Amino acid sequence: MTTLIKNALIIPMTAKEKTIRGSILIEDGIIRSVGSTTEEADEIIDASRMIALPSFVNAHTHLSMTLMRNYKDTAENLQAWLSEIFPIEDKLDDEDIYQSSRLGCAELIQSGCTVFADMYFHAWNTVKAVKEAGMRAIVGQTFMNDAADAAFRIRELAPRTLEAIGSSDMIRLDAAVHAVYTATPDCYVIAVEWAAGRGARLHTHLSETRKEVDDCLKEHGKTPVDLLESIGAFSIPTYAAHAVHISDKEMETLKARSVSVVHNPSSNMKLASGVAPLPGFRSKGINIAIGTDGASSNNNLSMMKEMNAAALLQTIANMTPSAARPYDIIEAATLGGARALGLDGRIGTIEVGKEADITLINTCEVNMTPLNDPFSAIIFAADRKNVDTVFCRGRKLMEHGNLLTIDKDEAIRKTNERWEDILRR
Repeated sequence: MTTLIKNALIIPMTAKEKTIRGSILIEDGIIRSVGSTTEEADEIIDASRMIALPSFVNAHTHLSMTLMRNYKDTAENLQAWLSEIFPIEDKLDDEDIYQSSRLGCAELIQSGCTVFADMYFHAWNTVKAVKEAGMRAIVGQTFMNDAADAAFRIRELAPRTLEAIGSSDMIRLDAAVHAVYTATPDCYVIAVEWAAGRGARLHTHLSETRKEVDDCLKEHGKTPVDLLESIGAFSIPTYAAHAVHISDKEMETLKARSVSVVHNPSSNMKLASGVAPLPGFRSKGINIAIGTDGASSNNNLSMMKEMNAAALLQTIANMTPSAARPYDIIEAATLGGARALGLDGRIGTIEVGKEADITLINTCEVNMTPLNDPFSAIIFAADRKNVDTVFCRGRKLMEHGNLLTIDKDEAIRKTNERWEDILRR
């Protein structure tokens, strides 16, 4: 099967602010040519009014928290919010996770996203939804509590998710250790050893709030970064969500250990957690990715909205528009996310040999006219409704705004039914 996307304004993400006006040839899910081509194809798409760029990577989310969207939104801080959320999570069952994961996949696709890193319970149900959606995912074997609990999760839970993944190379299981305030150092050590033995990565929340840092200093005499460094947690590739309260010295540690940071601006603003120091990360050469966090603390999974929030938040926090240039934000949401998840050899750019995860953005709309700077247009003008067509490994997941793999209406209905049932439990 060959597909030719012709006459597009291509943002390949292979060089800073580079654009190409031309075509992309996809064959059996792989990009075979970029630029000028006269080859025939089984399907030809006229993208003369489209921007073509790598599909977005949501490098940190809790997909099934779509269930708790618009719920308990006035909590004073992260800890107060979690005290409201944890009791709900204790009630969740397999069907809750599956149906809400389907809804989450649909929402991600609608915002041009084809891969996400998830940290949530009963991950085998999320795997089922991902396969149905035709997406990629890095699902997490969650770890909390102590060493004994970690051993239980490895023994009893991880095999269920691995069985669900089967032979798929579109889904991977990483170690998702919640945070230093919910998991002991021994829990981290066991989780990291397990992940290392499988060639997997560590996904964790890190220094999200000032309270987290202060409490860690009181209990361990170290900041979260220093604690995880001291126990060897960063000995495997790590992507750390939030990383809001990070010192220059800690940045040196993250750089030395090649830790990627995942910026979650909407969640950080909503829960009054603070502003991640993106200019500092960038100056140190630390890889930056972008995540939406869950739909309960965001309240959406739109990568379009998250990129806009990231740019505006850094601008006002640093009092200069140069703190987060549009190209840099797009890079974080594409190639930066792919690097964080170890997928940059396969996706994250539009170039020959890469797998065809491509999003087409419609520029023939009032909010995109005149186009002028396409990078600024994506960050400051575009929204989810401009996302026209989405490919994952060459397969269309959405065409002209219509989802092709997930029945949106059914996903909405089923999720509402599950939430109503949860409230009765």
